[in-house]
Amino acid sequence: MASIGNCVFSLVRPATPSTATKPRRRMVAVRAESINPDIRKTEDKVVDSVVVTELAKPLTAYCRCWRSGTFPLCDGSHVKHNKATGDNVGPLLLKKQ
Repeated sequence: MASIGNCVFSLVRPATPSTATKPRRRMVAVRAESINPDIRKTEDKVVDSVVVTELAKPLTAYCRCWRSGTFPLCDGSHVKHNKATGDNVGPLLLKKQ
């Protein structure tokens, strides 16, 4: 088991009938823990916006919960994470000026 910041990782090997003929697959299991232990905890969701002059899209949301299936872009996974952990993490929004 290893940890980085507040995340704890452990390697999990799926059960297979015969591992001699098949290569072993390793999966990483991430426990749901709070990512934001003390920043602006009085807010329902911490979302920051940055205005940038050179962007292709008018608005781009970047993931800060590390749960997005489209990482580094936000896919809304923080909503499920926040409900499971009581956290309040939200995306970083880059807005075109």
